[in-house]
Amino acid sequence: MNETILKYDFGTPLREATEQVTLKIDGIPVTVAAGTSVMRAAAQSGVNIPKLCATDSLEPFGSCRLCLVEIEGRRGYPASCTTPVEAGMKVRTQSPKLQSLRKGVMELYISDHPLDCLTCPANGDCELQDMAGVTGLREVRYGADGANHLDSKKDESNPYFTYDPSKCIVCSRCVRACEEIQGTFALTISGRGFESRVSPGQDQSFMESECVSCGACVQACPTATLQETSIIWLGQPEHSVVTTCAYCGVGCALKAEMKGNEVVRMVPHKDGKANEGHACVKGRFAWGYATHKDRITKPMIRNKITDPWREVSWEEALDYAASKFRRIQNEHGVNSIGGIVSSRCTNEEGYLVQKLVRAAFRNNNVDTCARVCHSPTGYGLKQTLGESAGTQTFKSIEYADVIMVIGANPTDGHPVFASRMKKRLRQGAKLIVIDPRRIDLIKSPHVRADYHLQLKPGTNVAIVNALAHVIVTEGLLNEAFIAQRCEDRTFGQWRDFVAQPENSPETMESVTGVSATHVREAARLYATGGNAAIYYGLGVTEHAQGSTMVMGIANLAMATGNVGREGVGINPLRGQNNVQGSCDIGSFPHELPGYRHVSDTTTRIQFEEAWGVSIQSEPGLRIPNMFDAALHGSFKGLYCQGEDIVQSDPNTQHVAAALSAMECIVVQDIFLNETAKYAHVLLPGSSFLEKDGTFTNAERRISRVRKVMPPRAGYADWEVTIQLAKRLGYDMHYSHPSEIMDEIARLTPTFRGVSYEKLDRLGSIQWPCNDHAPEGTPIMHSDQFVRGKGRFMLTKYVATDEKVTRRFPLILTTGRILSQYNVGAQTRRTENVRWHAEDRLEIHPHDAEERGIKDDSWVGIQSRAGETVLRAKVTDRMQPGVVYTTFHFPESGANVITTDNSDWATNCPEYKVTAVQVMPVAHPSQWQREYQQFNKTQLDLLDVADGTLADAG
Repeated sequence: MNETILKYDFGTPLREATEQVTLKIDGIPVTVAAGTSVMRAAAQSGVNIPKLCATDSLEPFGSCRLCLVEIEGRRGYPASCTTPVEAGMKVRTQSPKLQSLRKGVMELYISDHPLDCLTCPANGDCELQDMAGVTGLREVRYGADGANHLDSKKDESNPYFTYDPSKCIVCSRCVRACEEIQGTFALTISGRGFESRVSPGQDQSFMESECVSCGACVQACPTATLQETSIIWLGQPEHSVVTTCAYCGVGCALKAEMKGNEVVRMVPHKDGKANEGHACVKGRFAWGYATHKDRITKPMIRNKITDPWREVSWEEALDYAASKFRRIQNEHGVNSIGGIVSSRCTNEEGYLVQKLVRAAFRNNNVDTCARVCHSPTGYGLKQTLGESAGTQTFKSIEYADVIMVIGANPTDGHPVFASRMKKRLRQGAKLIVIDPRRIDLIKSPHVRADYHLQLKPGTNVAIVNALAHVIVTEGLLNEAFIAQRCEDRTFGQWRDFVAQPENSPETMESVTGVSATHVREAARLYATGGNAAIYYGLGVTEHAQGSTMVMGIANLAMATGNVGREGVGINPLRGQNNVQGSCDIGSFPHELPGYRHVSDTTTRIQFEEAWGVSIQSEPGLRIPNMFDAALHGSFKGLYCQGEDIVQSDPNTQHVAAALSAMECIVVQDIFLNETAKYAHVLLPGSSFLEKDGTFTNAERRISRVRKVMPPRAGYADWEVTIQLAKRLGYDMHYSHPSEIMDEIARLTPTFRGVSYEKLDRLGSIQWPCNDHAPEGTPIMHSDQFVRGKGRFMLTKYVATDEKVTRRFPLILTTGRILSQYNVGAQTRRTENVRWHAEDRLEIHPHDAEERGIKDDSWVGIQSRAGETVLRAKVTDRMQPGVVYTTFHFPESGANVITTDNSDWATNCPEYKVTAVQVMPVAHPSQWQREYQQFNKTQLDLLDVADGTLADAG
């Protein structure tokens, strides 16, 4: 089994050990863990040794020679960052000789550096300046005649940071950060002597290189060689606020560095448990949307969607919305309206929306975007393990020996976690990827998949059953774990089921398209390779058998004993920042907070007493049911906070028709999104920078969101919901989101011990947090499953109804790309469009040649649901017969062609399997022409309200 590195400490790896050693540093006894560097031991005793190349996040390097010390009995002056402590060691960190050596080293550095400290953007935040002061350097005897790089041109190709080689001291921190933290290997040191400098790629610009703009190099740079453009524009910040990123489900802790109410830069927070000081291009740099000119900052109303918008006061807008909802309910019944909870908003805001629906609307017609992404995760894990969430921490991957990635693309969708994963793979862990597409993890610098099971889209369950067949029939089961932790009856049924010949890799080879030999070898590796962890994404859940596949994954983990400890487990990589939290706080129509069914009398009475209302005992409408009911005339009103269902949900034309049939749609958002174009009331939303609250990430980690600037429209989202409820006759009494969390904790067993005071003290908490686990639960199901005994479920493979035919011979699958996020409302309003300015259709060279399609040419994609036109990207990432696109730009119409097919248990749409035909075209599709006209009309109607918003959308 590979040795697991727990942490780097000024470059010195601290490993799992209990041994302590005592030494003396400047005559003071110090006791530290064996393996600690002398530099760190000194820091623990209160002595800071000068340094330039060492940081607390990188491996030892020992190049700058500033951290020299004297050690009794040793010759020379060893570097303290690379020297491990020894028992009885006597270290001196200060002496006339050390001072002279350090001063000489600094003099050489400064001689090779431009003397422009007063105009340098890093002035006041430069380690080179700091160390010159520490060493007492006051004058430089050497000229810089040989340093030709002082005249080197700046690289300003990256929109977020600049590279000024004249300021580079060749400490290699940026290069090492790119390798060790990000795992991209985009930087190197080129040249020799005075000509040495950092180089992206093969002497390319940053934008031309493989740099992914994560900012790790900028963060590591001790000078202004790599500097944020925002710092150059605005100068150094004067205070900071720690908050949580509002992009993907990793939930990175960020430090918003501020000047007054203006964000100067976002810096990854080193104490963030989810990211440990790392970030990606989105969280680190793509926050400018919060102050974009397209922001909606004034409430607006209109009677019909063909009417111009009219700017009104908050009071008039809320009165109008409430009167419309009440009239609809009086005319069409109490169940004729509903609400959608946002996975973009905080836990507290989501809780209030579902409370609004149940207490003020008086029905259970509430749902969330988890319906269209991870609802099968909740269902499948609840059925097998007893809890609707992943089992591990992200840090747990440091203990994994075998990593199986199914239907996920972490380097694009969850890049900070992907960096952790790549680091573990470089240390020797094995990798199995199950995906129709060749994602970056298959083959990238220093990382290569041991097995890529490139299955046909829609055959996930067939492949997981084939893997299970090998484990059962070859005697690879963990019999002891099963006997102790799982149900005998369901295990026996499952074992007999998967052992049947119909589930063998050989039988399934014609179904999945994957070699039986590779399936057998991958199954053996997973079952016998040590700690084995499964990470999966929307390529698992967004299928007709999404729930079945989640249960199949749970079966696999239980059968091999890979649950309940570090380095193993079942880990859904949640797509949005708070999709886990939106589910936890009761946003499904059949569940109250904490995943308790509305039909449970005890639970329902508890909420009725707390809220002072009666709650319906029957589940309400799911999002697809709302659309169908609207078209049938029984569902007339919708409150949609922070979601863009027109762009994100399948079969766009069906969604648009349903919204057009409603009498009152209230959209609360920061931009005029595609759904807002069908709205009658538009309430300004607030970004994550303008509110207090919490997000819950994919590892069940609850983290604080802290307001860094006032809401641009005057109110945070939670305050707007309270005011709407009051106008509907239901008062909610909260003065701060902490009080909302207190109510959640009182009423929800898994949140019982959560409070803002505890979150501020601990940094974050992973639920369950209660009397049994007062500081949270990093690893779930350690001693027993939440439901008691683990339950094996039968997972018969059933082919999707969406089949290829002569008319539709290709299968379309969809996904995301690194620089853009979800429907693109945020990232499209940042410089991220420099990397990805349009959605493209990826197609295999064979399929392209067969159809006369060239790279960059326009192609029409037609399905049973609709048609659209995209530009082609011919690539062997795809297998023949499969095409792929993203859905970040509304004009692309990716979801115009996805169908209404959905998961049998949860109605999660089958985005990953759509039968299509692709052919060269010369003009946009009919839908795109209609969209362009509709979009122009809606922008014109917005322009009437406020000319400054004419370019919105």
